[in-house]
Amino acid sequence: MKSLKKYLITSLIAGFLPFSALAQELTAIETAELGVETLLETVTASKNLFLTDRDSYFSAVEEVLNTFVDFEAVAEVVMSRFGDSATDAQKQRFAGILQDTLTRFYGASLVTYEDQELVFLPPSDPDADPRADTVVGMELRGGDTNLRLQYQMFLNENDEWKLKNLSLAGINLGRQYFTQFSALMGQSDNDIDEVLDSWK
Repeated sequence: MKSLKKYLITSLIAGFLPFSALAQELTAIETAELGVETLLETVTASKNLFLTDRDSYFSAVEEVLNTFVDFEAVAEVVMSRFGDSATDAQKQRFAGILQDTLTRFYGASLVTYEDQELVFLPPSDPDADPRADTVVGMELRGGDTNLRLQYQMFLNENDEWKLKNLSLAGINLGRQYFTQFSALMGQSDNDIDEVLDSWK
């Protein structure tokens, strides 16, 4: 199984095999596992660029994230109740903004990765509906501290598992970004375009 994963990861990074070719055959856990392992392989191969060519480093991270993250779904999680008053164009624009935000946050968080052991945690509810949203927990173990990640996965309209929320080291990014979005809405008299213009 490890050799198969290594082949899939190498093929995905090299561009020989599109992630979509596998997506409909993978479970939520398998999708998360393949996604994070591909990401870690990419970080390892590209981390020297973090200091010398940061744009190229983040571009490599973003390319992998695009294979298993649904940024429009992430935008809906962050907007929450404010999404009801947003236009499709605003939602798509915010998805693009979050794509850049998450790429930089996640990429910077993982740049210190040094081949720590990646351990997937047992599901909290193994008898849950197999098509329901699934939280996949994992830890990077090694050195003085463990880094815990949680991926919230959902089935999209193409029956592909995608990530729509992420917790990293106990920080729920969807909740954190919603707090930021809500505060900006209050400051801008609920003008979504103004919020998007000021998002950092």
